[in-house]
Amino acid sequence: MSKADRIIRHYIIPFFLLAVGATIAAFALEEFLVPFTILDGGVVGVSMIVSKYVPIPLGVLTILINIPFLWIGYKRLGKLFLSKSVFAMLVFSFMLGIFENMEAITDKEILVVAFGGVLLGIGVGLILKNGGCLDGTETVALIMSRKTDLSVGQIVLGFNIVIYGAAGILFGIDRALYSLLTYFITSKVIDIIEHGMEQAKSVMIITDQAEEIADAIHTRLGRTCTAIEGRGRISSGKKTVLYCVVTRIEVSTIKKIINDTDGSAFVTISDVNEIVGSHIKRKKTPSPRKGNGASGSDKEMSVSPASEHSQK
Repeated sequence: MSKADRIIRHYIIPFFLLAVGATIAAFALEEFLVPFTILDGGVVGVSMIVSKYVPIPLGVLTILINIPFLWIGYKRLGKLFLSKSVFAMLVFSFMLGIFENMEAITDKEILVVAFGGVLLGIGVGLILKNGGCLDGTETVALIMSRKTDLSVGQIVLGFNIVIYGAAGILFGIDRALYSLLTYFITSKVIDIIEHGMEQAKSVMIITDQAEEIADAIHTRLGRTCTAIEGRGRISSGKKTVLYCVVTRIEVSTIKKIINDTDGSAFVTISDVNEIVGSHIKRKKTPSPRKGNGASGSDKEMSVSPASEHSQK
């Protein structure tokens, strides 16, 4: 990869997508949520509450309240995180001012919650996926999760429950309930944007027909398997454990392969929350095996129990 390609891939495209995400998020707030006092969570939600009583623009408040969180994020995640977050917040603040005086899209609250939540999720998801943030509470939640038994999501939800409780007291219980519903919609859309529509699945197969199954997976799906040698605890017989990662839409095919090859195989299929690398993004066209230079299953069957094989 040339230097120009690297700059485009790692800087220009991410910052462009950060700007797009910040614009979509600002549009969702000003054209759907703010006119009906439906709050986002975290710092943006706090800023929305404060802006009702203090004559400071919402975008400016968001940046001001985020400053201490940005500093914590800088100390933990570095300069690139800080630069991306500041850039996203500046675009977000500017676009809030642009959309502020525009007329609301609809006056139907159920449409406001649904479409506002979806658009906000798309915007925030794009920002998170490209290494920035609009809400510094997630940084604090990450640090707190390392010192407690609570997950990041649980801590963020705790913050938001406090915010929505305050909204219920100040603006009425219906505003709090609408805000909570919007939060759940937004969270789901963020997950889809971050992890993709084709959620990855890990498949572990304990079988006596490892070569046949691995060959069939490679031939039909273009994916390779990691082979691990095992031993039955009761029978003491040798078993081969195959491990591979596929997309959700490929699960039915892999089940059929297993059933057709070894109906007695033991199979577990689990969700994969994150993949580092490009294993699931593209499939290589299966190539015929050629002698000792074979790739895929022919080679994998000879790996040691501790070895790993890339999931293409």
